[in-house]
This record gives sequence, C-alpha cells and structure tokens, in this order.
Amino acid sequence: MDYLWTPWRYKYVASLDQKKEERCVFCDAAAAQDDARTLIVLRGKKNFVILNQYPYTTGHCLVVPYAHEADLGALEGETLTEMMQLAQRLQRALAATYSPPGYNLGMNLGRCAGAGVADHLHLHVLPRWLGDASFMTTVAETRLHPEELALTYEKLSKALAGPET
Repeated sequence: MDYLWTPWRYKYVASLDQKKEERCVFCDAAAAQDDARTLIVLRGKKNFVILNQYPYTTGHCLVVPYAHEADLGALEGETLTEMMQLAQRLQRALAATYSPPGYNLGMNLGRCAGAGVADHLHLHVLPRWLGDASFMTTVAETRLHPEELALTYEKLSKALAGPET
C-alpha cells in the first residue's frame, strides 16, 4: 500500500468539521406541517418518518428525531426507543407494500462517515431486492427507480395510517 502525505490539506479538512448547516431540511420539514409536500409519511411523539428525496431504492425512508442532534449519545432514551419502534413499524409497512426480500438499516454520523445531513442524525431504512444495485449505480453513478416519490408517499402513508401496522 502506498501512502501519500499531504499535511498542507489539514487546515482544509479540519475546517469541514467546523461548518454548520444554516438551515436543517429535517427541522424545516417537521415545522412545515405539510406532510404531503415534505414527504413525511408518519409522525410519532419523538420522531417522524420521511421519504428520502434522493433514494437508493424505492421506499427508502428515514426515521428522524424532532430533536436537532448530531450526536447519538445526546438523544433521550425515549427518543431512541421510539426510533427503533418506528423502524420496526416501517419495515412491516414496506413488507406489506413492496415485499422486499431484505433491508438495510443504518446511520452515518458525521460528514466523513457519509452523512448528507451531518447536523441532524437520522436512521435510514431501505428495502432491498436482488439486483437493485445494478451496473448503472456502480459505473454510471445513476439510480433507476420504477416509482415516483409521490406514489411511494401515497402507498406508505396508507400502509402506516392508523394504529401500528
């Protein structure tokens, strides 16, 4: 393995950690009270479920705490408990709606870990199918989706309506 040392880049890399987003897409979505427009498919007491606007697969959702926190350790136990309960409920709704054979659940904490919104943590819940990571994603950096977000919103909102599914 080769190592390239670039000590002059440290100032740039360190400055990236200091940048804070001025607006938070999650806080704005929760405050808007227009769930169809903001793609919030379910509201809990401590968290909400929102469609990812740039999904990896159809049905890619995020479970987001209302509390604007970047650090998992800063969240209350009740928030974390509800986050997992909503992920479980969402998985059941995705299974009933799309019948995927697998799921990915995960968090990217911090920009260097891949967080697109680093200042407000969130849990990704992705349904997965064999072959959904075709060559288009790998080679052409392009994703193919068979369903528009509005239709996904309609289906999942219906599946999550009422008491636990």
